[in-house]
Amino acid sequence: MNNNSEYFSANKATWNDKVKVHSESDMYAMDAFKKGKTSLMQYELDALGDVNGKSLLHLQCHFGQDTLSWTRLGAKCTGVDLSDAGIKLAQQLNEELELDAKFICCNVLDTAKHFKGSFDIVFTSYGVIGWLPDLKPWGKMIAEKLKKGGVFYMAEFHPIVWMFDYLDGKPIMKYGYMQDEVIYEEYEGTYANQESKMITKEYGWNHGLSEVINALTEAGLQIEYLNEYNESPYNVLPELVETKSGNYVTKDKLYPLIFEIKATKL
Repeated sequence: MNNNSEYFSANKATWNDKVKVHSESDMYAMDAFKKGKTSLMQYELDALGDVNGKSLLHLQCHFGQDTLSWTRLGAKCTGVDLSDAGIKLAQQLNEELELDAKFICCNVLDTAKHFKGSFDIVFTSYGVIGWLPDLKPWGKMIAEKLKKGGVFYMAEFHPIVWMFDYLDGKPIMKYGYMQDEVIYEEYEGTYANQESKMITKEYGWNHGLSEVINALTEAGLQIEYLNEYNESPYNVLPELVETKSGNYVTKDKLYPLIFEIKATKL
């Protein structure tokens, strides 16, 4: 599978199944979202500040809650995702909430092929790059879709997190920090509802921080900062402990859970 098409097809089927489960889950809190609650976390809100009037491209948007949250803050948003079920729900939410976001279904690596134009901001967050086998075309696409002087921002789970297998409830170090080989997992449930009976079948790839940074800089972006945090806004790993801030940490705080990167197109 040199072109990874079968991997992408399997992941698309899984994410289509996840849409219904996730949209009904406590984690995605759909009723509260519809009533005006933002789905955005403090990391990205602090990083991007006032987005009113700015054009924003959201990569791997799932069913669009973050895209629509940025839209509510005044950004002119376009969301992209592999899952046609996710894009369909995003479009329904956009219409129901009387917002003006646009949504496109495509492989994120093909984003530049599906629509013209460039953006003030390209945004992506939390569980995104692990679905991509190679970050160089990802970095190139981001640069292509940014205006000169435009900003790229990502918040993502730290690559150390993906070195562990969590399927038995206790983290076991199993995968390489910079593992080139594809990782296949099959299990019951999903991160947003571990009690769900859906069978998750997914293929992923691990990427170290140097690979992420180099993919962006080689594409012509200038890194403003790289920050690492031991607090995650999502309680998606076994035995995390909630902090006073409302984030979650491992009991021993031995490694970071989140990193963020902000970069500018030169």
